[in-house]
Amino acid sequence: MNTDPKNSEISSGLKAHPQQLSTNTNTRTARQLPQLDPDRRRENRLLSTEQLLRLLHDKAPNLWEIAQVVGRWVWVEFREKPAQEITTTLSQFGFSWNKKRHSWQHPCGDARSIAANYDPRSRYGSRPAAEIETAK
Repeated sequence: MNTDPKNSEISSGLKAHPQQLSTNTNTRTARQLPQLDPDRRRENRLLSTEQLLRLLHDKAPNLWEIAQVVGRWVWVEFREKPAQEITTTLSQFGFSWNKKRHSWQHPCGDARSIAANYDPRSRYGSRPAAEIETAK
């Protein structure tokens, strides 16, 4: 029996792990994911609630339909993990993932350095974005 690893790889047709990795750099599908613009993201985090809702309504109506306004913040929650394209869009609009509350949250210019030790929904309530009047 041949115990030389090089010979056994050759004879069995298997390759070492580094050789199994694809060298094809075009492994993504034909549709590329949007790229984040960090400067635009920072600007978007400063948008007021009304400005953000207008942006969602105009650029991502599917997200606007499920957005909730909690105090001055806007939250977006999903039952299942959304596609990466959606999370990239949310991130570009200035949202951040809140692991504790399992939601994408936008501070609408009111970023806090310390997280609330209560559920903001119980203090401020939660309203669908569609119920909020936005000046056009």
